[in-house]
Amino acid sequence: MPTLNAMTESESDTTDWGPVAAELIQARQTVLPKRLVEPGPDSAQQQAILAAAAAAPDHGRLLPWRFIEIPVPQRPALADLFAQALLERDATATPEQLAQAREKAQRAPWLLLAVVDAERGDDPDVDLHERILSAGCAIQNMLLMATSMGLGSALTSGKALKSQTLRRGFGLGAQEHALCFISFGSVLSQRPGRPRPTVADYLSRFDPPAAP
Repeated sequence: MPTLNAMTESESDTTDWGPVAAELIQARQTVLPKRLVEPGPDSAQQQAILAAAAAAPDHGRLLPWRFIEIPVPQRPALADLFAQALLERDATATPEQLAQAREKAQRAPWLLLAVVDAERGDDPDVDLHERILSAGCAIQNMLLMATSMGLGSALTSGKALKSQTLRRGFGLGAQEHALCFISFGSVLSQRPGRPRPTVADYLSRFDPPAAP
C-alpha cells in the first residue's frame, strides 16, 4: 500500500487512492475487546492513530472532543469505577456481577475514553449533535489508521458511561459527555464479519411535495 510520506508531490497527484481507501474501509471490523491482546500499538503507532483524529471535520475549529488514555497500571482503578457504577444503578448487584464489571477494565492493551464537550469554544451555533458528529469522524479515522497497521479495534459503551461515579473518576466537566471507550490491540481471534447493509438500505432521494 503506498504511503503519502514515501511519495513525491507529483506522484501523489497521479495516485488513484480510491481502491486503497475502499480496501481499508472494508477491512475495518469490530473485534471484541476480550479478543484484543498484546502486543498493542507501540508509542509511534499510538501517536499516528491519535494524529489521524485531527483530520476530522471540525466546524469553527472548536476541537469539541478529547481522549483520555487509561494505562494498564490504572486498570484496577477503572475496575473499581465500573463496580461502583454498577452499584450506583443496582444496589443489589451480586458479587459475580461486580466481578464481571471489574473484568471489563482489563481488556485490550490500549484503552481510551472519548469525551465530547457541549460548550467548548465560543460558537453556540455548533450544537451538541454537530460536535458528536465531529467526534465520530475523529474516532473513525483512528479506527481506520489502526486497521492499516494490522491492529484490531472496538468501540464499547454502556450504562456506566452515564454514571456520576465514572464522571467524577475521570474528572469530566458538567458540559462534557463520555461517548465510548476505544480499544486497540492485536487480534487473538475474530468472528466472521457481519453482512453490511447495501447502499439501497440507506439511500433515498429528495422528492419535494407538489405545490398546492
